[in-house]
Amino acid sequence: MKKLQLIGLVILYTLFNSTAFGAILKDIKGKVIDASTKQTLPGATISIPDLKVTGVTNNDGEFFLNNLPSKGSYLMEVHYVGYKTATQIVNLASANALEFALQPTAIETREIVITGSLISSTSKRNSASSAVLGKNQLLAPSTNLVDALTKIPGVSQITTGPSISKPVIRGLGYNRIVTLDDGIKQQGQQWGDEHGIEIDQFKSDRIEVLRGAASLMYGSDALGGVINILEPSTAPEGQIKGEFITNYATNNGLTANSLMLNGTENGFVWRARGTYKNAYSFKTPTGYFPNSGFNETDLSGMIGLNKSWGYTHLNVSSFRNNIGFYEPTLDDNGNFVKEDGEAFITSDFKSRDLDYPRQDIRHFKIALNNNFVLGNGNLKADFGYQQNQRRELEDGPDPALFFDLKTYTADLKYYLHETNGWQPVFGLSADAGKSLNKADDEFLIPNYSTYGIGVFAFAKKNWENNTFSIGARYDYRKNNGKQLFVDDDELFAPFENKFSNVSGALGFTHQFNDEWNFKANAGSAFRAPNPAELASNGVHEGTYRYEIGNAALSPERSYQVDAAIEYEGKIVSASASIYNNYVHNFIYASNNGETIMAEGDEYPVYRYGQVNANLYGAEASLTIHPLPFIHFENTFGYVHAQNKTLNRPLAFIPAATLRNELRFEPKIKGTNDAYLFVGINSAFKQTRVDAVFETPTSGYTLLNAGIGTTFNLGNQPIKLSVSANNLLDQKYYDALSRFKPGRFDSENPNLGVYNAGRNITFGLYVPFTLAK
Repeated sequence: MKKLQLIGLVILYTLFNSTAFGAILKDIKGKVIDASTKQTLPGATISIPDLKVTGVTNNDGEFFLNNLPSKGSYLMEVHYVGYKTATQIVNLASANALEFALQPTAIETREIVITGSLISSTSKRNSASSAVLGKNQLLAPSTNLVDALTKIPGVSQITTGPSISKPVIRGLGYNRIVTLDDGIKQQGQQWGDEHGIEIDQFKSDRIEVLRGAASLMYGSDALGGVINILEPSTAPEGQIKGEFITNYATNNGLTANSLMLNGTENGFVWRARGTYKNAYSFKTPTGYFPNSGFNETDLSGMIGLNKSWGYTHLNVSSFRNNIGFYEPTLDDNGNFVKEDGEAFITSDFKSRDLDYPRQDIRHFKIALNNNFVLGNGNLKADFGYQQNQRRELEDGPDPALFFDLKTYTADLKYYLHETNGWQPVFGLSADAGKSLNKADDEFLIPNYSTYGIGVFAFAKKNWENNTFSIGARYDYRKNNGKQLFVDDDELFAPFENKFSNVSGALGFTHQFNDEWNFKANAGSAFRAPNPAELASNGVHEGTYRYEIGNAALSPERSYQVDAAIEYEGKIVSASASIYNNYVHNFIYASNNGETIMAEGDEYPVYRYGQVNANLYGAEASLTIHPLPFIHFENTFGYVHAQNKTLNRPLAFIPAATLRNELRFEPKIKGTNDAYLFVGINSAFKQTRVDAVFETPTSGYTLLNAGIGTTFNLGNQPIKLSVSANNLLDQKYYDALSRFKPGRFDSENPNLGVYNAGRNITFGLYVPFTLAK
């Protein structure tokens, strides 16, 4: 409670003291033109990401940005459809009449701002391997947030049907991936297989994915990468804008609707969004999978101030997802039936009322994000409170298993303004979490508390066409597990673990010319074992296994190098990257044939242990624009993972993937952004599996297609789209599907549930302006 009171005091102070830190009001203006014709470009978007300020050019191509700090250098970004994104470092003390001359291009530019790294910079000046999904890509049909990210080479997903996805980056997932939302680390039950990220998939206009270790920036858990979910840009001064999104998918009857409004008036900014999704059971090429529907309700809002002293934004969100589960019961013909042996009928599959067992996931979050102009720099201060609740409902509304996790986080970074090309950053982060079991029937992990603190220093040097970065970080973490007796038997023994680590990182980029760019990284990272790995002792519902933790686990330590070469021309853009990640004391659960009777059934026993592991791989992309209306995009990703201790492959590693998409963008009178695409998604066979408890998967090829356009009703733009995934209704098992053979039922390894079959999605997107 004291922490919440402190947050409240900070809000009140900043809301009622608009001259904080003695800053002086600054307004700047400018113009955006075509570099060739010198004609002005109305409707171009100008933003300063680090100040969360956005503007739009008027009919004369002019823009005005108000309430800015009177000093300091900030990176500005200018977007306009059909033109290369322009970026420029602007010194606000001397900035007045700015002019941006944009170059026409058919290629989607890579010269974009990356904010998920410590210092915001263009992608060419950022050594981290990164990729960005913008609004149009996020609006493309996907079943959830993580599903949308798999278009990025090197990114995969662990799935439990269409409703549950967990991200995997370069072969690493679970607690080895950090998800940032509203500027703070998302804290839920990341260690679990059977639920996804508790974030509204429509809430962001832009998502950044950093591939590779990022412990220097975010401490423990950022061993594999970072997913940075950015809040939508604020509305231009004096405007109220909004959007309405609705989708319908034929495979599982998914309906998804989202409405958002945001506005800005004299530096006061606000936003509100509501989203509701509902689906019945998904259908494979061989039939429906029972009780696999879900419903999701998301509410979020933000209020804040953008002033000359910086900004302060208060974000609040509520996420609730109800998901059906089905424990397979088969008749003599191998068909799924109800527990009493009764056959399912069509109305059962298409019912939107979930049966038991099911899962009830709730996540509430408050985030206070600040950026203050302070001395010769900026102080970014992010504070968060999260409550994550996971209820397992077996045969009624009273949960058999109930986790309640509360987490408090604080993250402070002080940025000194660039001097002689050097940009230093100093940071401090802290978190505290407490998890309780609130049900009396089933237990998997003990009640526990966890505490962490980290400090770091980082510096970046820019000169000519080169960038060099160096940093170091110290982290300390403590876990306390509580003792628990059940029927006079000790189910959980008490434990206390303390871990500390020093991480370091080096980065380098070099721009050979306007087309060619090189980047490389080397560094170390670590991950402290989580309480599930340390102390599990019970049936992990939804995974169909009994898990036993190991209180003697040591932290994982990673040593990683990667390098990438990028090319961006007028007709062709391409990139290729390679990486190697050696993980000492890699933690994983394995089964060696041991079983146990629990809750009236026999389960395979998975015990947590440690090995040394090595993961290496490559990613590549190639985009060709032979003609202005033809877009041919190709991506490839591959990861090779070896258990060095036991000299066999690591389990549950994604197969190599190849994606090809041919897109036509004709100019049709009366419409904008018309397109037609045909795509092929191919996955190679995955035979590199841990044969002791995992089965291989065959390769597959899926055919996808879609069509869409934007037209105006009066002055109102409306975007329509129709797309089809797995158009040929191909039967296949993805290597990371938890329903593939051998994962779903260890007693009958041939039992498997195919991934979803043909799915046609109809989409409508309506952006609108209520006031100018």
